[in-house]
Amino acid sequence: MIATTCPATGFDCDFQNRITAVKTYVAHRPGTVGIVLRDRQTGAVWHNEHAEDPTWTASTIKLAMVVDLLRRNREGTVTLTPTDHTKIIAMLHSSDDDAATTLWTKYGGPDHTLWNKAFPMYGMTTLTPQRGYSQTYPYWGFQKCTTADLDRLMTHVLDKTPAEDKAYIVKNMRTVAANQQWGVWGAGKAATPGNKDGWSEEDGGWVMNTVGFAGPAERYTLAIMNNLTNQGAYDEGRATDTEIARLLFEGRF
Repeated sequence: MIATTCPATGFDCDFQNRITAVKTYVAHRPGTVGIVLRDRQTGAVWHNEHAEDPTWTASTIKLAMVVDLLRRNREGTVTLTPTDHTKIIAMLHSSDDDAATTLWTKYGGPDHTLWNKAFPMYGMTTLTPQRGYSQTYPYWGFQKCTTADLDRLMTHVLDKTPAEDKAYIVKNMRTVAANQQWGVWGAGKAATPGNKDGWSEEDGGWVMNTVGFAGPAERYTLAIMNNLTNQGAYDEGRATDTEIARLLFEGRF
């Protein structure tokens, strides 16, 4: 049933109906899905019951790495080289793992902890590195956070980073490679979306995550973490994340 009058939630009736459609869709998809939708203009936020579930970050953490490197460079505690910038763009454009590992090693400090000490500043307050999966600890590839963490990270990028850094990140998120064109990208061309996706197979199951923005002036942000342990794989997760974005945004702009 399409509602004609809606509760005052900060989301208009159309959006509330879209959220209802997402709830119905997700209920029949494999795995568990955490979702946070934010309207940066009205301040309205919708999060579902899995938004606080700890989930493998996969490559979404690379967005936090970029934010941290640009901050440190601006403050003068590091000096990013042209090669560093090439690797930063590679992390955002095609989710290059080798680039992430090189930067993590180079700028993590002697005990590799500088990154995790900084990430809470960008809203990733429950991010937790996981022991026992790599020789380097902490390591970017083995961390868990919540969908709410990714929502706060994306909000930090759009609301708190200096204008030049924000423009740099937004431009690169809007021009990602084909392997990143799913998830929030499902909002459609008219929504001018940008996203950072992450996927991995950990502990015998897949996670398929996406975080990004859509709409004029990046008005809306969307974060999704899809835990498919023993219930699906890459294709199912990619389809779920992309369809959620389509249901929320297609035809809005």
